[in-house]
Parts: sequence; C-alpha cells; structure tokens
Amino acid sequence: MDAETGFCLGCARTLDEITRWSGMSAEEQITVLSLLPDRHEILIEKKVG
Repeated sequence: MDAETGFCLGCARTLDEITRWSGMSAEEQITVLSLLPDRHEILIEKKVG
C-alpha cells in the first residue's frame, strides 16, 4: 500500500475497496475499475517522480 495515496501498489485499489470487493454490486465494481487507470498513473509518476 502506498502510504500517501492509500492505493495498493499492485492493483491500485484502496484497502476498503479490496475488503468490500466481493460484496460490491457489479455497478460498484465497474465504478472502481474505471478509476484504476488514473490511479496507476499516479503511482507510476510517484515512482518515477
């Protein structure tokens, strides 16, 4: 987990999203999935930074 963003370094989800994933509706999962590309970019920029 990235301490600053709270994103998992592998999947870019938050701990809350990972914990709740199996109980989320398909719509909620799609919403989270739509956020991941931008989150991955943030993590990459922080690493390269």
